[in-house]
Amino acid sequence: MKAMILAAGRGERMRPLTDQTPKPLLSVHGKPLIQRHIERLVEAGITELVINLAHLGEQISDYLGDGQRFGASIHYSWEPTALETAGGIRKALPLLGDQPFLAVNGDIFTDYPFSRLLNEVNTTSLAHLVLVPNPAHNPEGDFYLTDTGKIVSTNPSLTTTARHTFAGIARYHPRLFKDLEEAPLPLAPLLRQWANQGWLSGELYHGQWTDVGTPERLAALNTDVGYFRI
Repeated sequence: MKAMILAAGRGERMRPLTDQTPKPLLSVHGKPLIQRHIERLVEAGITELVINLAHLGEQISDYLGDGQRFGASIHYSWEPTALETAGGIRKALPLLGDQPFLAVNGDIFTDYPFSRLLNEVNTTSLAHLVLVPNPAHNPEGDFYLTDTGKIVSTNPSLTTTARHTFAGIARYHPRLFKDLEEAPLPLAPLLRQWANQGWLSGELYHGQWTDVGTPERLAALNTDVGYFRI
């Protein structure tokens, strides 16, 4: 299986840090976020990687190179301007191929075991999303998870009790994206649409996960001596 690391965004909420450094190269305890992803993907046996780039993308490609020093093979999908998540995946499809692939946001910090998405997911769904308990900055959550492992965007029955937050980690089938326009496209509206069509499965993960979306969250991670050593 191939994996895509989403790394093209500017990271407006992280300014001024991202005026000079792309968000995935910001470090937690001395190691860039994107390097942590690569090392954990390789540990899981996922070595063929695609990374989309736009804002300050040359810094990322210069730092990571072809991935050989990490035990990976990295290919880059360059975007003249950031195409948002769904648009970036659509543009990268020629590099990802026609089999399901893993996708992970380049600006999260997590110890999620990516090997789960190789074998332990619902292979009849077109996408399998990892959800996490709602952080303080997203108290209402994004999706419901039914007791049968389906993701829904509304609560149609008593089999679901609360919404959870999408972790920015998923396994997708490329057919979801192949007919999309090659243009800036956010992913969230599409996920809600696909959920309503019954195409999504999911799981709730209780381990380490942080959306490193602001300088304050980055600083908190770097001062937390009790963080998971990942």
